[in-house]
Amino acid sequence: MVKYAGGALIPPIRIDRDDESSVTAQLASGLRELILSGRLAAGERLPSSRTLAKDQGVSRTTAVTVYEQLMAEELIYSRVGAGAYVSETLDQERPQKAEPVQEPADTTPPRLARLSLEASEQYFPRLSHPPVPRPFVTGMPANDEFPMALWARLSAQYWRQSRHLVLGYPDPVGLYELRKAICNHLKANRGVACEPDDVFIFNGAQDAFNRIGQMLLNPGDKVWFENPGPIGARNSLVSSGASLVPVPVDDQGIDVAAGLKTCPEFRMAFVTPARQHPLGVTMSLGRRLELLSAAGRCGAWIVEDDYDGEFYYSGHPAPTLKSVDTAGRVIYVGTFSKVMFAALRLGYIVAPPELAKMFRRVAGATMQGAPSSLQAIMANFMEQGHFNAHLRRMRRIYAERQAALITSAEEHLGGLLDVQPTTTGFQTVGRFLSEIDEDAVAAKALERGIIVSPLSRFSLAPAQKGLILGFSAVSPRATVSAVQDLADLLREMHG
Repeated sequence: MVKYAGGALIPPIRIDRDDESSVTAQLASGLRELILSGRLAAGERLPSSRTLAKDQGVSRTTAVTVYEQLMAEELIYSRVGAGAYVSETLDQERPQKAEPVQEPADTTPPRLARLSLEASEQYFPRLSHPPVPRPFVTGMPANDEFPMALWARLSAQYWRQSRHLVLGYPDPVGLYELRKAICNHLKANRGVACEPDDVFIFNGAQDAFNRIGQMLLNPGDKVWFENPGPIGARNSLVSSGASLVPVPVDDQGIDVAAGLKTCPEFRMAFVTPARQHPLGVTMSLGRRLELLSAAGRCGAWIVEDDYDGEFYYSGHPAPTLKSVDTAGRVIYVGTFSKVMFAALRLGYIVAPPELAKMFRRVAGATMQGAPSSLQAIMANFMEQGHFNAHLRRMRRIYAERQAALITSAEEHLGGLLDVQPTTTGFQTVGRFLSEIDEDAVAAKALERGIIVSPLSRFSLAPAQKGLILGFSAVSPRATVSAVQDLADLLREMHG
């Protein structure tokens, strides 16, 4: 390194003033790299802050701040009246550059626990959700219609409270105010009789499924699973070592008789009664009673996923399975990620009284709880009546968006794809009217900026073919344009 009276000659450090990182951070990073790499030797004198600023084209204040930061990191030190120097301890402690290691030809993969290894081989890829919603994407609410200003105001109110209230650990079972608000809402709107002590808050429904599987299933336990059925819940149960038993779904919901014929003794059943995912049918009362009876005979639990039952477009909402359960067999799972916005990551379960004590004991020992801030803001959103107002507004918006999809499909997809309206939820199914490769359709549609999900992706065993079409996330105009593009694509593929 060239020496001169002002200290070491430091090469120009590239600083991009359009970068998100500050000039100070970029200069400090550059000097840190020179020191750790050995290009600035231990004990070497550095130029004065004035000289560094001039050479690097920055302000002297920036140069002084950088030197102070590197001193705090003990990479440099100062001598009174003599300037700054590279730390002399780096000769012993400097990170050594790793030498290339010749890997043996027969490398062994990392060893996983048996349960994790077996589960990883059965996972199904989750559906992708783009940062900006695209036509027909599923599982995404209308972010463009969310009341951001209201949410920001409630957030500001929360953070103006005492530090002791907002900065401490959350209750592992969930904020009482939110659990109480959930109970009030479920009693009034979903027919679920519960108390706050029965409700447990999780970081989304997926987290709830994971915890249910860990607490109630042993490896190899038989679990009835709707075929086709939701991918995320399937992966959670697989992680617990469950042996999934695909049970077909017809126009009345899960076929209980088929399940009993295939697997009469089961430990758990996973169902989506209000709106079967992804087919969209509502489980009939007869099937609900059959399922409850079958679970009662073999002492099985039923997990009810009510992921989008809040959105209905005619008459009254379908009752929950939990509302007709008199034997305490149903574990009800709800989520705010679909009703509000995906990043909220708040889900909850309503546990039967027999399970509530155990859930509370395990939660207190192993769970940290969802963020207090999100829970408190959500509780205020519900208690002040904003939640019900939001639901009513979104039902109207989703009904309009579905109407745009159905009307446009009738006009452009006739003879290609039979798209049926749904009375609940924010997606529907389009069934092919002739033989076609649904995976190829999905891949080619993606090239055109359209996201369609093949029905087979949700299937554990051979099932019907078609496409899942979401209508909630984009405007009616975007949906109509995408239907025309999809029609053009299908005609091209049919020749």
